Order: sequence, then structure tokens, then C-alpha cells
Amino acid sequence: MNRMKEIHGHEVMEMMLGSGKTYTRASLITDILVKFGFEARFRTCSAKGMNAEQLVDFLESRGKFVPGPQGFQTSPELMCSH
Repeated sequence: MNRMKEIHGHEVMEMMLGSGKTYTRASLITDILVKFGFEARFRTCSAKGMNAEQLVDFLESRGKFVPGPQGFQTSPELMCSH
């Protein structure tokens, strides 16, 4: 069986920044699934093996989203630099 490499959460944050969109939780999960696939697993500097919903929950719990009037976005300053 071919093991899929886990995608770093930074790639999701970069996708968010590049889109210029404001997200809701549901729209972000949808965009993650479309871009990375339903079987994709994600990792961060302190967690691994997450699906899209778990990653969104994790990023939210770590304060990686900037709220706005229509939803949220992220910011380059919120990405760790290692």
C-alpha cells in the first residue's frame, strides 16, 4: 500500500492567502477537500494524522484565523517560520 505524505498545515494557510477569499468553516473544509483530496492527511509542527475537519479545528484553536464581518481569513504573520 502506498503511504501518502502528510501535507503541512502551512500549505492550507498559503492556499487561503492565495485565494483572497473569506471563509466559513464549511467553505474552508470544502476548498481543502477539493485541492488536496478526501484522503489527504495533514500535519503541523505539533500534530499529525489529521483530516480536513480536524485540521480546521486545530488551526482555529491555535488562533490561526483572523475574523472578519463575513467569516475569517489567515495572515502570514500567523505562520510559524520553521
